Amino acid sequence: MRRTDTITGLADRMRIGPWRGDPSLALLSPTPGAPPSPAGLRQALVSIAAHGYRAVLTPALTFPEQQVFLDSGFSVHERLHLLRHDLFDLPGSTAPNTQIRRGKTRDLEAVLALDGLAFDGFWRFDLDGLLDARHATPRSRFRVACVNSRVVGYHVAGVARRLGYLQRLAVHPEFHGRGIGTALVGDALSWCRRRGCESVLVNTQEINQRAHSLYRHLGFTDEPTGLAVLEYTFREGSNA
Repeated sequence: MRRTDTITGLADRMRIGPWRGDPSLALLSPTPGAPPSPAGLRQALVSIAAHGYRAVLTPALTFPEQQVFLDSGFSVHERLHLLRHDLFDLPGSTAPNTQIRRGKTRDLEAVLALDGLAFDGFWRFDLDGLLDARHATPRSRFRVACVNSRVVGYHVAGVARRLGYLQRLAVHPEFHGRGIGTALVGDALSWCRRRGCESVLVNTQEINQRAHSLYRHLGFTDEPTGLAVLEYTFREGSNA
């Protein structure tokens, strides 16, 4: 189970794969908005333990989605801000001396390099993480920001039904303060509105005050409950 597999059974459907290149950590992803049953979650944990993982992480879960995991022995790994934009007043999507264009295969190396500078080791993307973000929703948009042909920022946005998601935003630290993050957010929000979205969600670490302040400045408001990434560690010799 070192690739992404799907467990289906007991009316539950969950995806399991390694966490961003770490073969000892499993990422257990329930169907969005549909937490697993206690029996289905126990079945998944037994399967994960049998494949040699030492611990399990969840994606960022909403408050209602968390309870079955907490009741099954998971604990909070990290809490996240969850913010929403109503798409009425949008920021501009241009920045001085910056071109925003479609992301291409040839950009992936540069995008992953700047992502590694923008996020700590736990959160940074490898190639599989970036591809997962791009395919997490039925429709997605991948744009890069370039200065003198150099990739200095990017975003991944997605749409599912009438809700948009700003899946990822990163700007090279050398180019902070030039309006590039604002332009990328503006591009993502404008695209979501054109696709019929009523609002857009984004999450960010509670410790990332720079990102949180940017989103608040651009018209996002905090949702009251936030999100949490949960963790389960297998005991030595345990099957679950």
